[in-house]
Amino acid sequence: MFRPTIAAALLVTAIAAQASNATYTIDPTHTFATYEISHYGTSTNRGRFDRKEGTVQLDKSAKTGRVEITIDTTSVNTGVPQLDKHLQSKDFFDSAAYPTATFVGDRFTFDGDKVVAVSGTLTLRGETQPLTLKATRFNCYTNPLLRRETCGGDFVATLKRSEWGVDYGLKIGFPDEMRLLIQVEAIKQ
Repeated sequence: MFRPTIAAALLVTAIAAQASNATYTIDPTHTFATYEISHYGTSTNRGRFDRKEGTVQLDKSAKTGRVEITIDTTSVNTGVPQLDKHLQSKDFFDSAAYPTATFVGDRFTFDGDKVVAVSGTLTLRGETQPLTLKATRFNCYTNPLLRRETCGGDFVATLKRSEWGVDYGLKIGFPDEMRLLIQVEAIKQ
């Protein structure tokens, strides 16, 4: 009689552990990937990527997770078609050879129940380098239209683009440092 009770307790614990580990799909209509870079020290040049997809696995009780976001570099949009075409060239993203950039994060940092950072790697132009996205906001809520849990936040990282082989303009005053901003919402599956 003692053993079935232990087995039942282990089963309940295993089921509870599985229930807290959830998979979420990135909502492309509420997810934005953008960049910012200084333009000769005067204004800020900004662009966004119109196509992105991915998944998030999140275990709030174990404070672990994994995120994979793929960004279509051919969808870069600055509002200036000529600049978009230049950004897709070998000078920048080399979109013909490398049509996607991917961030894979597998080290989540929590403060209480809030994600405050996700560390992993960014692959761009065939180069993979470490990157940490810091959360400036994170929350989960029940989406009133979908009636499913939705989690998300605003994440930012400052990176040196030359580490990924993007060194165009460095000799004429374009900065190496740029900011990558990802505002993401993901829906529980």
